[in-house]
Amino acid sequence: MALLALGINHKTASVSVREKVAFAPEQMADALAQACELAHLKEVAILSTCNRTELYCSTELEGTRALLEWLGSYHRLDPDELQRCSYAHWGQDAAQHMMRVASGLDSLVLGEPQILGQLKSSYAVSQSSGVVGAELDRLFQQTFAVAKKVRTDTAIGENPVSVAYASVSLAQHIFADLSKSKALLIGAGETIELVARHLSEAGVKQMIVANRTLVRAETLAQEFNARAILLGDIPEALEDADIVIASTASQLPILGKGAVESALKKRKHRPIFMVDIAVPRDIEQEVAELDDVYLYTVDDLKEVIEENVRSRESAAQEAETLVEAGASEFMRQLRSLGAVETVMSLRQQAEQLRDIELEKALRQLSNGKDTQEVLNNLARGLTNKLIHSPTVQLRKASAEGRDDYLEMAQDLFQLSHNVKED
Repeated sequence: MALLALGINHKTASVSVREKVAFAPEQMADALAQACELAHLKEVAILSTCNRTELYCSTELEGTRALLEWLGSYHRLDPDELQRCSYAHWGQDAAQHMMRVASGLDSLVLGEPQILGQLKSSYAVSQSSGVVGAELDRLFQQTFAVAKKVRTDTAIGENPVSVAYASVSLAQHIFADLSKSKALLIGAGETIELVARHLSEAGVKQMIVANRTLVRAETLAQEFNARAILLGDIPEALEDADIVIASTASQLPILGKGAVESALKKRKHRPIFMVDIAVPRDIEQEVAELDDVYLYTVDDLKEVIEENVRSRESAAQEAETLVEAGASEFMRQLRSLGAVETVMSLRQQAEQLRDIELEKALRQLSNGKDTQEVLNNLARGLTNKLIHSPTVQLRKASAEGRDDYLEMAQDLFQLSHNVKED
């Protein structure tokens, strides 16, 4: 089996490509089952966020073509197009890549913490779908341990830097006084919760949370003294919104050009600042064509984010060292599993020899033989049987000039004397 990490992210593809290969939560169980069956994978987990879609696999495949063809077929995309904007890591490189992702080292926002939670969710879904076996399970556990160590031992997560934070930072550049601005938040997930927190800390006092389910919207709204509405009520709320930030898991746009155009007329063309964090998009891209609308996507946040990246570069170097060590340790553990079968056979053979000698000793005792003599015979017989085969093989190796066998035996059995060199 080989370990493979195959993916597409914000570095290799635009948002228009990434949204086409994104997996909705309700698709995940079916996609995992299909990937195992049609792409011939032994184990698989899928991570799908606004900035990346990655597959972590244990496979007998020697290349990525079958997996890319399945991914293309599932999303109705050309496999050649996917190949041009994808990357593949094998073995230790795959483990190291996954640990870099979990630690926020491969994120659009360096060191952002949300990705670890998303990776844990990916693992849980794959586990419940029965497509995570021993190899991926060990990889995930080591990855989580390394990511925790990175957070604990480095300063990479000290500053509140995330896509949500970058969105609010951008709003602060546009509005001189955020306390006078009204915000409409579309969605009620973790990202929007972070947006609401950052907006509140920046002085925004009036917020509306719009969500598909009112209960979830109300739960989040209560925390920030905001108002909760359904998605269908957005057109009316839009009239008073100076800031609109959207992040849902919808497969279709929530906010269209017509609704925004209508709101602008009622606002007498007072500008609206919009950030669409979602992939696929929540806001139709045609909205950007309207006057008095400043629409940004996750790709547009890069400049804001780069300022924060510079403050984390020193910590990132320390984190990279921890990740590299974590990946090496994982591969060491994985390679050690190859000895399990041999160790089990060796133990079984030793136990059989022990049982034979013990049975012989018990017979001698029952026949009245002296106890001390029986114990001596038991020890001598067991020693002779245990070292017989290794002794024969070492003599044969020595006769053939195989000093490497002798040196290996010295190391394996921790013998005190050294093999003489010619």
